[in-house]
Amino acid sequence: MDYIDKLEKIIKDNNGTILTSQLKKYGIPRVYLTKLVSQGKIERVQRGVYVDLDSIEDEMYYMQKKYSELIYSHETALYLHDLIDRTPFEYSATVASGYKVVENISNKFKIYYIKKELHNLGIEKKSTIFGNIIKTYDIERTICDIVRSRNRVDIQIFNEALKRYAKMSSADFTLLNEYAKKLNISNIIKNYMEVLI
Repeated sequence: MDYIDKLEKIIKDNNGTILTSQLKKYGIPRVYLTKLVSQGKIERVQRGVYVDLDSIEDEMYYMQKKYSELIYSHETALYLHDLIDRTPFEYSATVASGYKVVENISNKFKIYYIKKELHNLGIEKKSTIFGNIIKTYDIERTICDIVRSRNRVDIQIFNEALKRYAKMSSADFTLLNEYAKKLNISNIIKNYMEVLI
């Protein structure tokens, strides 16, 4: 198999996306990306990210592929969990404290920081609207996050999400309380839930 065929297979296996950082792993020289661009088969959507022209660009997917420390959270997670109807104007993501957020991310994302030991708490995988798998926080962690960051979250989004969560038959109040304790907001969560339930 020549480099072009190999590269096209990798792009197909990666849902139409390839990062220049992946080329070394497969032993493919970068010049072959340039060849595919000049042939009109792929396009560069941002530095280090190329997308197949036959696939739909899935920014959530390729941004997380490129910056694996990003965990979709807050408004974006609410949307992924159907706790709000409105598509967020910008993506929200959480990173561990001390993680250097490059300008490329800070211009497109609303970034939240959390202690390193709490960064992976409640992670789950969800599909984007294009069917690609990304990491986000589960519903209970997301509720805790918006309560912790309530001053940065639109009040209508905040109220709608809490009301919907409280009505869900699958809501896990025990897990919500566990997360709330770890995030030091158990009294605040308790107050909100008492009003809603």
